[in-house]
Amino acid sequence: MLPLHSQTPLIESQYLKNKLSKHIYFKLECMQPPGSFKLRGIGALCQEELQRGAKTFVASSGGNAGVAVAYCGMKLGIPTTVFIPNTSNPIYLDAIKSYGAQVIVAGEVWDEAHQAALAFAKQHQAAYIPPFDHPSLWQGHASMITEAIQQGLAKPDAVILSVGGGGLACGVLEGMHRHGWGDVPLIAVETKGADAFAQSVNAQRLVTLETITSKATSLGAKRITQQLMDWVKIHKIENIVVTDEQAEQACFNFADEQRILVELSSGASLSLVYNEHPIIRNAESILVIVCGGINTSYFNK
Repeated sequence: MLPLHSQTPLIESQYLKNKLSKHIYFKLECMQPPGSFKLRGIGALCQEELQRGAKTFVASSGGNAGVAVAYCGMKLGIPTTVFIPNTSNPIYLDAIKSYGAQVIVAGEVWDEAHQAALAFAKQHQAAYIPPFDHPSLWQGHASMITEAIQQGLAKPDAVILSVGGGGLACGVLEGMHRHGWGDVPLIAVETKGADAFAQSVNAQRLVTLETITSKATSLGAKRITQQLMDWVKIHKIENIVVTDEQAEQACFNFADEQRILVELSSGASLSLVYNEHPIIRNAESILVIVCGGINTSYFNK
C-alpha cells in the first residue's frame, strides 16, 4: 500500500545564507495535502488500522491532526468523526468537513476533546487515531528525515522544530537516530502559554498546564507524551520558549522570503533563524522543520 503522504521540498534559504553566513534548510511539511506534517504519521496509522479491519475512524485534535485524519478517511473510504475543542479556529472545522468527516465540538482544550473522542470510539467500536502519542505516528514522522537525506541533505549541526504534544519531535528523533544523527542537537521550540515540554524538563517530570494561553492553538497540548521525556535522557535537546508575537513575525518573514503562508506553530521554530537566536550561533548548517498548519489567511502588513 502506497503512503498517503507526499514528498515535500527541501530548500535552502538564500536570504538567511546571505544574512547569517549559515546554511539554513527548510523541510516544507506545510506542502502536505492537508497542510501539515501530521499526514506522515497519521496516514501510516490509518492504513494500519484499515488492515486490522477498522470500519470507522475517530480522532481528537486542536485542528491539524483532525484535518489529516479526515483526509485519510476520505482517501481510504472510511467514515471519520473528529472531536475538536471550542477554542479551535473555525477554519479547522471547515477543512475537516471538506473531506467528508463529521465534526463534534467538545471541551475548552484538546485534552477535553480527547476524552470525549475516546468515549465515543469505545461506544462505537471505532479505531481511535491520536494526534501525537502513538509509536506508529512517530515512525511515520521519521520518514521526513530519511527523505531529507535522500534529497541530498548532509548531517546538520542542529535541527529545529516546534513542539505541541511531542509527536513531531519523537518522530524526528527516531529518524535522526536511524541515520546516525544521534549527536546532532534538537532545538525544541514552544510558545509561551503552550510550553508544557519546557516546564516538564525544568521540573524533571511531566507537567500538566492548567490552561493554554498561547494563540498558537496547534501547540496547545496541556501535557506532552512521556516518550519525549524519555528522549531527553538519551539525546541533547535544547528547550526554547518564544512569544506569540515572535512566532507571528517569523510567519511574516517566511511569507516575504518564500511566498508561503504558515501558522504560528511553524513561526515558533522559524523565529530562531530569522531572529538569529543565540542558540544557533555556533551552528553552520541547520535543518528547520516547517511543520505547516492551515490556520492562515492572506494578509497585508
